[in-house]
Amino acid sequence: MSASCHEPPPYDLVIGGGLLVHPHRSVPVSGDVAVRDGRVEAVITPGSADARCGRFLDARGLLVTPGLIDLHTHVYDGRTGLGTPADTVGVEAGVTTLVDAGSVGCDSFAHFDATVVATGSTRILSWLNISRHGLTRGTRELAERDSIRHAETVRTILENPATIRGVKVRMSRSVVGDNGLEPLRAAKRVTAEVAAATGRPFPVMVHVGNAPPALGDVFDLLEAGDVVTHAFHGKRGGLFPAAGSGPISQALAAVRRGVRLDLGHGSASFAFDTMERALEAGIGPHTISTDIHQENVAGPVRGLTTTMTKMLALGLTLNETVRAATSAAAETIGLDGELGTLAVGSVADLTVLDLAEGATRLVDAEGRTRTAEALLTPVATVRAGVVHDIRKATE
Repeated sequence: MSASCHEPPPYDLVIGGGLLVHPHRSVPVSGDVAVRDGRVEAVITPGSADARCGRFLDARGLLVTPGLIDLHTHVYDGRTGLGTPADTVGVEAGVTTLVDAGSVGCDSFAHFDATVVATGSTRILSWLNISRHGLTRGTRELAERDSIRHAETVRTILENPATIRGVKVRMSRSVVGDNGLEPLRAAKRVTAEVAAATGRPFPVMVHVGNAPPALGDVFDLLEAGDVVTHAFHGKRGGLFPAAGSGPISQALAAVRRGVRLDLGHGSASFAFDTMERALEAGIGPHTISTDIHQENVAGPVRGLTTTMTKMLALGLTLNETVRAATSAAAETIGLDGELGTLAVGSVADLTVLDLAEGATRLVDAEGRTRTAEALLTPVATVRAGVVHDIRKATE
């Protein structure tokens, strides 16, 4: 996929010959992306730099997007039951940035930082769990009232601002026990203190599932920039209170004030039927994420590009789908302009994709199926200017 160049290179790398999928344009456009010192140096006329670069990555017949960002993952491998190796679902799967969603809390963040964030090739960020234990002691991390340490959580966030991008709280019956809405209120107190200390918005990501607490009550506590993940599950007590009804009023009000709905596929948290009803009601996903972990990486999730393909099958355009896995995700974690874009000066994180035609059977978390007319598959990942050739690695 590469060729030697014969002149002193003005660029370290050129990704050339592909169609560029800019998140905020309606259709892909021709162009080559030139990289220098780990950043996008220029977007140039196709073919104009093939012989003047340090390396040429041939993307002919392929799509070139900003580096994919998976906003909801579990990659604390070995220390939690769900953790999966980061690079396996990261750069080896076309994803440049993984945001671990609450695997760790303040007690274990330092170990996570040293053993996961600082190792491997994929960029790892974190939604810090409001529970001090995260998922290191199982999945009922909020059932005990003394699991939340406000001061220690705030201090951990303020000491690690580059990595910790928000707070995660899981608000479903099996997690919170008898604590009701208090864990979410505690998370909001933490994010308010962090926002005041840093001068920038600091979001909460809320996992929703089986009630109690009621979904409407959860929405009522959220503000602009906060995220509801698993928003399109098919369980009782979700977005739609009854067959044939519209979405619950609290969800509509929350979306209007800027609360973001995240797909968060997972093993039991994404239903084609729910997503189709939501799209008809005009409240599709702001972001597309996987909730990928050990128990679903072999199916039904498989990876971010498969999850994106499911949204293509439900009618989202290619650009809408890419936006939800790039620029919208970057905005959510406060890194817009730095990640999730092909703009000059941004980090040179890119994904090269093949949109291969042919009917593909897709399965949601409830075992229901849809058929896609084409499948997005990763061919190469460029992480801060470094190429990870997926196709060559699997040959």
